[in-house]
Amino acid sequence: MFKPSTYAARRKKLKSKFDTGLLIFLGNRESPMNYPDNCYHDVQDSSFIYYWGHQDSGLAGLIDLDDDRETLFGHDLTVDEIVWMGAQATLQDKAAQVGAADTAEFDTLAETIRSAREQGKRIHFLPQYRSNNAIFLAECLAVSPSMLNDLASLELGKAIIGQRSCKSKEELREIETALEITYDMHLYAMKHTRAGITERNIAGAIEGIALAGGNGTAYPVIFTVHGETLHNHYHGNIMQAGQLAINDSGASAISGYAGDITRTIPVSGNFTDQQKEIYEIVLTALDTSINMVAPDVKFKDVHLHASRVIADGLKSVGLMKGDMEEAVAAGAHALFFPHGLGHMMGLDVHDMEGLGEDRVGYDDEVQRSDQFGLAYLRFGKRPQPGYVLTVEPGIYFIPELIAGWKAEKKHKRFINYSKVEKYLGFGGLRIEDNIVVTEEGSRILGKPIPKTIADVEAQSG
Repeated sequence: MFKPSTYAARRKKLKSKFDTGLLIFLGNRESPMNYPDNCYHDVQDSSFIYYWGHQDSGLAGLIDLDDDRETLFGHDLTVDEIVWMGAQATLQDKAAQVGAADTAEFDTLAETIRSAREQGKRIHFLPQYRSNNAIFLAECLAVSPSMLNDLASLELGKAIIGQRSCKSKEELREIETALEITYDMHLYAMKHTRAGITERNIAGAIEGIALAGGNGTAYPVIFTVHGETLHNHYHGNIMQAGQLAINDSGASAISGYAGDITRTIPVSGNFTDQQKEIYEIVLTALDTSINMVAPDVKFKDVHLHASRVIADGLKSVGLMKGDMEEAVAAGAHALFFPHGLGHMMGLDVHDMEGLGEDRVGYDDEVQRSDQFGLAYLRFGKRPQPGYVLTVEPGIYFIPELIAGWKAEKKHKRFINYSKVEKYLGFGGLRIEDNIVVTEEGSRILGKPIPKTIADVEAQSG
């Protein structure tokens, strides 16, 4: 946790955006795996952490703008609970740790919200993604849970996005702490990936590194020899010589801040000539895109730059043809690069996207595209100094997508389908770094993780 004054200052800044009403922050509560006392590892809501600091379950924060009161709701453990859970800080101590003066039992929160509703006060809350919180809040507001998020406060979401987007120096230190652990995860994977073992041998080990060094993984580990499936969480394949393994994994620091790095590893320890050709295209797209990021440059334009680098590279190896500027404008390159170049990162690995992806990544100047591939770009607007972004170009050979486009003769003037079919067993290849936007441009966060062909091969088992 940061100093109490940090959280008090954050709430003060937020309050300055509002005149009246309640601002409600529901923390997450434990979710049972199969019976009430056997729960999943709990992950606290990021906006709750940002303003109220604590990662304990069963807490809520409320700001009453009319009475100028900031109240932490929770529960002091009974002796019976202490027997099972151990002694913990009192609710009053927890409030003091985040600079809040008032506390109340969580059981009184529902009546507090109902009373405010009956008085006609404006009640601001964020979209809810946990069903237990959604049901609780819907009952307080006398609405159907299915309708609750339609009533979520756009003003509160906008204010929080504006405040959380620019990371402070202390936040950047926490992200780099997460990336220190992430470095160890990726070095382990490079050194121990080899033919004849199962993906889960690596996936499980690097998750253990994240648990030993921090707060576990920032998102489920993607470690697979079938990288053509973008979010592949299956870890049951036995790795074979000649395959590529994508390792997309990142740690969560104790504070909750995330890391998100991807590296692609040759299972045999060395890339084939064909793999080297594709790898160099992706690496060039990564490095030149990072160099292009700056406060006055739309990230959508950086994505299109990466797309052009990929298209030009694919043309050079005979997979694409024709005018690559026209090909990218038409979206033909998305057969190979069907996702966005990156997203914001912070307390959430996809920072604040639960508040509305378009609200985080787009604005009045930059609108989201509906074109296949480009439509999946999560962040397109001009970043500001202090924004933390991922940059993660890739090239993939997805058999079903290739077959469908070929049958439709889609973009046939740009795609050499006869040559593409020779790559159907290639899989996928992605390289990703995390950057912070500066006044002049950007810098890569964290200790350098091997990413050139020579450096990856030098580390590979």
